[in-house]
Amino acid sequence: MAHIFKGLLAGVVILGLCLPLATAQADPQPTRIAAASDLRFAMDEILENFAADHPDHPIEVVYGSSGRFRSQIENGAPFDLYFSADIAYPQALKEAGHAAGEVTPYAEGRIVIWSDAVEASALTLDSLADERFRRIAIANPRHAPYGARAQEALRASGLWETLERHLVFGENIVHTLQLVQSGAAEVGIIALSLVLHPSILDQGGYHLIDDALHAPLTQGFIITRRAADNPTARLFADYMGAAETRSIMRAYGFLLPGE
Repeated sequence: MAHIFKGLLAGVVILGLCLPLATAQADPQPTRIAAASDLRFAMDEILENFAADHPDHPIEVVYGSSGRFRSQIENGAPFDLYFSADIAYPQALKEAGHAAGEVTPYAEGRIVIWSDAVEASALTLDSLADERFRRIAIANPRHAPYGARAQEALRASGLWETLERHLVFGENIVHTLQLVQSGAAEVGIIALSLVLHPSILDQGGYHLIDDALHAPLTQGFIITRRAADNPTARLFADYMGAAETRSIMRAYGFLLPGE
């Protein structure tokens, strides 16, 4: 029995020595970003550059509604960074103790009228009352900042009551774009950052909505409390201020802090 016990003990020791080595050789767990859908094209380019510059710091991104992400992070969703289309959401998370530091403003967005069925550059908000537009897509204003700003612009123009019965609501601003592309709506109020992507711009023109008609789309991000000791999260936060990153954001129509 003694020699059997010694053999088992040796096996345990060997296994114990191997486990740290296996852990050290395993790929690092990707840092996870929750990002507002208006960043869909810009963030993809930024992350491609980041991966090329920092191949040992993997990142995964999920796009969606800023309001939905706020609720998910409050309830423990495993995100390390949160990029919101409305800075009020990360500010609320910070006040509730869900952030590892300050809220960082990163851009201001704009809303546009867009369609691939008509020449949208010739449209105005008043044009949306035309009977040819049976369905008008906006993001859901209850949890999507771009939808809230669309609602504000329509109210300020005196059009909300007239158009409300024609509205179809996207889950987020990318879904709103897809509603127009699919024919579920003839026209939509979309993020400028989406329609400036070449693949979208080729499908139709756009009309920039006067930003005096709605509150600013000031956007901000946080490193979440769970990522307080995550070096990749802090590295990427710094990367958002890099010249190349700012150039990408500008190309998608974002106004940047300090400009």
